Amino acid sequence: MEEKLYDYMDWAEIEAVVYSEENHPRDILGPRVTEDGILIQAFFPGATRAAVHTIRDGKQTEMVCEDEAGFFAVLLPGKKIPSYTLIYWDGDGNQMEHYDAYAYPMQFTEQEQKQFENGICYSIYEKLGAHPVKIDGISGVYFAVWAPNAIRVSVVGNFNNWDGRAYQMNLLESGIYELFIPGVRAGDIYKYEIKAKGGLTYLKSDPYANAAQLRPNNASVVVDLGKYAWQDENWMKKRGVTQGDKAPISVYEVHLGSWKKPDDGREFYNYREIAPMLASYVKELGYTHVELMPVMEHPLDESWGYQVTGYYAPTARYGTPDDFRYFMDTMHQNDIGVILDWVPAHFPRDTFGLSAFDGTCLYEHFDPRQGSHPHWGTLIYNYGRPEVKNFLIANALFWAKEYHADGIRMDAVASMLYLDYGKQDGEWVANIYGGNENLEAIEFLKHLNSIFKKEFPDALLIAEESTAWPKVTGELDDEGLGFDYKWNMGWMNDFTEYMKNDPVYRGAHHDQLTFSMVYAYSEKFMLSLSHDEVVHLKGSMYTKMPGTPEQKMANLRLAYAYQMVHPGKKLLFMGQEFGQEKEWNEKQSLSWELLEDKEHLQLKNYMAALHAFYKANPALYQLDEKPEGFEWINGMEWEKNLLIFLRRTRKKEDTLLVVCNFSNVEYDDFRIGVPYPGKYKEMFNSDAEAYGGTGVGNPRVKMSKKTECDERKNSITVKLAPLSVQVFSYTKPETGAASNKSAKAKTAAKAAAEKKTGKKGKPAGKTEEAVKAKKTTKTAQKAEKKVSEKTVKTAEKKQGTTTATEKVEKAVKQAIDSKPVKTVEQTVDKLVKAGKSAATEAAKAVEKYRAAADPEKKPATKPETKSEAKSEAKPETKTKKSTGMSELGEELQRKFETEER
Repeated sequence: MEEKLYDYMDWAEIEAVVYSEENHPRDILGPRVTEDGILIQAFFPGATRAAVHTIRDGKQTEMVCEDEAGFFAVLLPGKKIPSYTLIYWDGDGNQMEHYDAYAYPMQFTEQEQKQFENGICYSIYEKLGAHPVKIDGISGVYFAVWAPNAIRVSVVGNFNNWDGRAYQMNLLESGIYELFIPGVRAGDIYKYEIKAKGGLTYLKSDPYANAAQLRPNNASVVVDLGKYAWQDENWMKKRGVTQGDKAPISVYEVHLGSWKKPDDGREFYNYREIAPMLASYVKELGYTHVELMPVMEHPLDESWGYQVTGYYAPTARYGTPDDFRYFMDTMHQNDIGVILDWVPAHFPRDTFGLSAFDGTCLYEHFDPRQGSHPHWGTLIYNYGRPEVKNFLIANALFWAKEYHADGIRMDAVASMLYLDYGKQDGEWVANIYGGNENLEAIEFLKHLNSIFKKEFPDALLIAEESTAWPKVTGELDDEGLGFDYKWNMGWMNDFTEYMKNDPVYRGAHHDQLTFSMVYAYSEKFMLSLSHDEVVHLKGSMYTKMPGTPEQKMANLRLAYAYQMVHPGKKLLFMGQEFGQEKEWNEKQSLSWELLEDKEHLQLKNYMAALHAFYKANPALYQLDEKPEGFEWINGMEWEKNLLIFLRRTRKKEDTLLVVCNFSNVEYDDFRIGVPYPGKYKEMFNSDAEAYGGTGVGNPRVKMSKKTECDERKNSITVKLAPLSVQVFSYTKPETGAASNKSAKAKTAAKAAAEKKTGKKGKPAGKTEEAVKAKKTTKTAQKAEKKVSEKTVKTAEKKQGTTTATEKVEKAVKQAIDSKPVKTVEQTVDKLVKAGKSAATEAAKAVEKYRAAADPEKKPATKPETKSEAKSEAKPETKTKKSTGMSELGEELQRKFETEER
């Protein structure tokens, strides 16, 4: 048997295995059927003895040592490969037993490999990486990694003494190395040992690993992502509406490691500990979303997560992947969306990461002019390589699917779009057309966004793009990049620079306030006051503000309110909501002790009130991206540091009048043009006493007057508080003339009743005269409500032909002949509204009738003269001379009197 066994030995292949240069180990190791039985070959580096244990009969068959390095082989009788385990003894006599890793087939389909090679296998993360699975009823972990240029790749870990000779992986045509290792479990740590061309051997973390060790350690960790039970169904069903473009969105940007620090000496809270604290706080303040600075695994705390080494792994600083799922679940159960910062623009040079992964520039460009960021000392992805694009696109989808991320904010998009970003002449290579646009990155972004929105149409894609690149949020079929929102970096820079100025000098910088509205609708913007504005000696938002502590607080309230009333979604970095005084430091907790001071607590409470006001008023968010949602009233008051504008919906009654006073001057009786006549009520004042302000405001409703101002026919006068934003709601007025006449008619009726009874108050009995007076008054009220002097003038302007007039007269006469007074009034009303000229005569008749019924009431058709006033007490003679009415008018007057009698 040993002679036959010897004939099956392929010594060249055995040497490749022994010297760890075999990239198709399944061709020689493991079982296969031969004419002489079942050949089983195995390599146990340093083993002195080995055997095969067949499961069915429990028999143990000794293996022959064919190479003293630890290569063993055996021929078992039979024609069918049995279920078996391998037993071996190391040099110290320790016995180990496990199933044969080379007895199991690859798990990749040919289609998956082809899709990966073309960059379109969007679920590739389900195969690449380390995944606990069962094959033929045997539990283990399936490992796979893309390293097409490596001579050999092995899996090493705490399960094989980190020996790269033990589990050499099998190379597929796609450049993927794969191997199923029985017995490896969730929680085991591992790396890939790669032997590059030239003989250099080194260890790499798994690019697709779902977990990693806590820094400074950097090994990958096997985890099972299939066990967590989500409880956020309600949120997931409604988030398409909750974070739609017509919904209020205000984001609280958070760095989990420094939001709060434990008091027990630990460096960080666990995801499960942070979740309820953060959810409660965010809910209290009224934010709709949190945005997490990168939670993907990264080696350097000072990078804040923006130099990622573990793209598929939540950082171990705060717990396990399931701990992070619990965090996401808790946020969703509290109706809080979660946006994740994501970094597809570059990656660090750490040797255990992606750099020179298989001995070549696999993920990055070979030419440093294309593959290096001198600005940050990092490497740039090669977006033209399909497998690299697949790695990144699948990663974005991974966070949305496996962790229910509600949005992805892509960092440093501008650095992706421009080949010369942060580079000097000679440090970059032009594209094929000689330009500086990164055509491959543009195609990648469009590809990514199209697939992401197809899979998750209710999730958000947000770009941090700091240049004027066109159509970042434009539709893909209109040459756009397809993002939902773009951070408005221009507004952020201009506004913070403006606010730094003392109010005395702000007038000279007025354009920094108004310029954002010049381009406000070129993109769909998110107004961000992010972490970038409170680090690197820039100071906190509080310290940016000029003046005394009280003035700093007033300026902060003004700044945050202005952000809220300006078109665009909102974002504010943590700590700024209560006036953090010191600059943000990732190693320290926020200064929560400041909330013991009244002023900082008031600011925090102010932010809660501001968010409540924002969410309660659709005008502040429904038409953020539409020009119809904003209108200037006065944007040119640079000397007074004032901005006055409207925020709107498609409903007139939702209109808000916004007055921003960036000076520290109080204005009394300041006249402002308004869009409509009516009532204006102050709904919000950032300078209210409750928030720590002066309390200057407008507690009473302001009724507009027909006084022209700001090129508007109507205006109001208000008090303007210093350093404030005041917002007024609009209410439609009651019908002007009718309401005034109604009030006068009521007064006249009361006076008539008192006169008839001879005393004030209610008469003791209803005399015939009292009944008649009451009836007469009611009839007059109905008539004068329906016919006003203004309506008559409008009808006169719309006079038709003589024929039309005759038809109107005929209609009125018919009504007089056959209908009661009430119906006649309705007929006249319809004719007046239709603009019929003859209705003027009918209207005059109604007026004369009202005057006759109410002697104290003057006719409304013309000014009162002395002769008229003098004759008022005398009985009225119904003649053309005394009434000035036509035959139609007199006939209508007689009809009224007849009906009255």
